[in-house]
Order: sequence, then C-alpha cells, then structure tokens
Amino acid sequence: MSKPSIPQGMRDFSPEEVRKRQYILGTLRTIFENYGFQPLETPTMENLVTLTGKYGEEGDRLIFKVLNNGLHEKKDADKEKLSAEWAKLLAKPYSSPVVTERALRYDLTIPFARYVVMHQNELTFPFRRYQMQPVWRADRPQKGRYREFWQCDADVVGSTSLINEAELLCIYQSAFYQLGLPQVAIKINSRKLLAGLAEICNAPELMMEITIALDKLDKIGWIGVVAELQQRGVADTGIAQIEKVINVKGDNLEKLTALKDIMKSSATGLEGIKELEQTLAYYDKLKLAEWTATIEVDISLARGLNYYTGVIVEVACRAVQMGSIGGGGRYDDLTGLFGLKGLSGVGVSFGIDRIYDVIKELNLFPPQLVAGTQVIIINFGGENELYALEVLKQLRAAGIAAEVYPDAVKFDKQMKYANKRNTVYVILPGTEEREQQKVSLKNYVTGEQKLMSINDCIDTIKGH
Repeated sequence: MSKPSIPQGMRDFSPEEVRKRQYILGTLRTIFENYGFQPLETPTMENLVTLTGKYGEEGDRLIFKVLNNGLHEKKDADKEKLSAEWAKLLAKPYSSPVVTERALRYDLTIPFARYVVMHQNELTFPFRRYQMQPVWRADRPQKGRYREFWQCDADVVGSTSLINEAELLCIYQSAFYQLGLPQVAIKINSRKLLAGLAEICNAPELMMEITIALDKLDKIGWIGVVAELQQRGVADTGIAQIEKVINVKGDNLEKLTALKDIMKSSATGLEGIKELEQTLAYYDKLKLAEWTATIEVDISLARGLNYYTGVIVEVACRAVQMGSIGGGGRYDDLTGLFGLKGLSGVGVSFGIDRIYDVIKELNLFPPQLVAGTQVIIINFGGENELYALEVLKQLRAAGIAAEVYPDAVKFDKQMKYANKRNTVYVILPGTEEREQQKVSLKNYVTGEQKLMSINDCIDTIKGH
C-alpha cells in the first residue's frame, strides 16, 4: 500500500496554523465591517463560460477545469455520447462541453460580478461586499504560490467616486498596521495612464502588450522588458518613451507633475493622472497618523488582468522576499461582461497565504495563538475527577478555554501533555483542594503555584 499524500500545491493546516490564519481573517473581517462592507460567499465551482476570457490569455491557462462525471446522465444516448467524447479526450488533447463545462473559481472578483448581475434587483447600490474563500489556479507551486489558496476581497459596485479608492487604501493601511507588518509599500497607478503611455508611443492598439510586459519589470528587469516589448511589436521609439516614463523619480507630487509634461499629448493619460491626484487627496483626508505603510505612485505597476480600467494598486512587504500580498483596482466594465452595462466597481484583494508566510517569517504572530487552550486540569481520578469536571464547567462558563485530561494516568504524563500544548496554567484539583472547594493553580512559565478559590483562579487567568 502506498503512503497517503495530497496533490502538489495543496496543503494540510495544523490546529496551530488554522488558529493563526483565523487571526488574520478575524482582523480583516473586523476592519471590513467597520468600513460598512457586507459578507458574501459564492460557490466553489462556476460555469466555465463564466470564467474564461476574463483573465487574459495567461490567466485562462491557469483555470482548473472540472471534468463531467456523467453520473447525472440517465438516458443511454447521453451515456453513449459522453463515452464517445471521453474516447476523443484520451486519444489526444481535446475539449468539449460534454467533457467539461464547469471550473474551480480562479478569483473572487468575476464570481462577484456574476452575483451582482444575477441579483441586481435585490441589491442596494452602492453595494459594499467582502468575501473570504479559497480559489484555485493550475500554477507551478513555489514559495508563496500555491494551487489552492485563500483570497480576501473588498469591493464597491455602483459608484464612480474616487472616495472608494481612497477608502480601500485606508483598509490596506489599517490591516497591515494592526497585523504589525513592517516596510509595507502600497503602490498605485492608473490603467488610463498606461493607455496614455501606449498613445504617446504611437501604439494605442498595443496597450495590453505593453501592460503585460511592464507587469514583469520586477521579475525580469528593464532589459527583459525591452526584449518582450520588441517581441510584442513595440517600436524602438515607443520603448524610448516607456523608458522615459518609468525613470521618473521623486515623491508622488513630483512624479505626477513630471508625468503631466510627458503625457501632455494624451487626454487619456492626463485623466489617469488627475484620478491619481484626487484619490491621494481623499486619502490624505482619511488617513490616520499612526499608519506606517507608504503610498507610492509607481508608473511600472500594470496589474495584468484585463478587466481593470482606472486606478490600480498592489501591495508589497519589503521586509521579506515575497511577491505581492495584495492588489486590485477599478473595473468600470466588469458587470458588462454579463450583460449589465454602466455599473462601475472598484476592489482590492488580500493574499491571505502570502500574508501568513510574511508574518511567520518575521515571527509576528501573538504568542497566545499557539496554545488555544488557556488551562489544563489534571485528572487525579475518583472523586477528584468529578471535582475536576465541576471546576472545568465553571471555567468554561466564565469564558476560559479549558480542558481536563480525560484519563487518570501518571501525573508526569499529564504534565508533559500540558507542556507540549504550551498552556500557561495547570490546575491541580487534588483531595485537599476538593475538600476546601479550592484549586491549586500552577503557572507553567514562572513555576509559581498557589492554592486559591475557583473565583480567584478565574480572575487570575483572565488577568494574564
């Protein structure tokens, strides 16, 4: 018998890992609710037609298609048709709606757009939603990149106001401040500015090609981007313009001022610059003094997804070697893909797994997350066991996470168990304690042990 295993790019999560992930998700959930966003969930599987053509050519290749199992087919003719299609599939690369018509969701944005269109008559606009669920991509697994991972999105649809963009920047700031991440950079750009860049290159039809190449600047460097731009048909004069733009330096104001001069022949580019200026002005009104992440205008930021149309953002933590830990932007035409025109939206996404890896690498998780159980009660058996259960009941009623060792085994074995569980406290309800209706509370960290009433014990644990 072969050893059990899991598919490549998938993971099990231990109790400690789940608790740490819940800490991240709980922090974000509280922030979303504070900003007036409502929770939403969509199915694991979507119709394949819903997803394809929405993420660009590279994204489409990473969609996990789900093969039809044919179990729902009752007619012999349908079964025969399915068998014939399977024979073609096994003979050579082949795709057919008979074989596959569903897929695992690639992200949360397209399913959200589909939901809005289906429920448009039930929703109150602007509609603010947040969503925390796993997504799947048939990518090559590596550090910070998995085939199954969680996304956490916040979106607003039904409003074109740039106040929404500013608030989403604030949500990023608040989240990474509360999670304690250092050296966070929130990069911001505009797809309109990128469209303007294509215009001043005299190649407006190559806007997507330029965007895809620029999106790889951090990975392959400028020389690599030049090679890709040439391969995608951008002329040398256009490449020179692109180089001039990405070499703009200074603070945000200085960058935008310089870009106005470079983009003066492009109305689209100037509109993108104006939107960035307005977004940053709103953000300045909303920001808190204690936030530590930087907001940086980054002309090379492209966000390769096809559906972005306005301001775009991406987040990096420079304290570790890791890809982006969040990103998003404005998508004016997204619901139009499903027949609902004129409904603008904007949203951001948190990369939960990458954020987890960053916090773990920097050792920033609160120590109390490891234990879960706050106190373990030793089981001395007999009448003392029944007394231990009475103590356990009172602790839990007081909101203290507690457990009693279920077997009256050797004392050393029970204490080793408590040590491995990383609990701070152990309660020893022996005969003397039971007769006095008290407990002996041992602090595992300091080694101190005291005889006290159950109420004093509860107060001590809660005050830790």
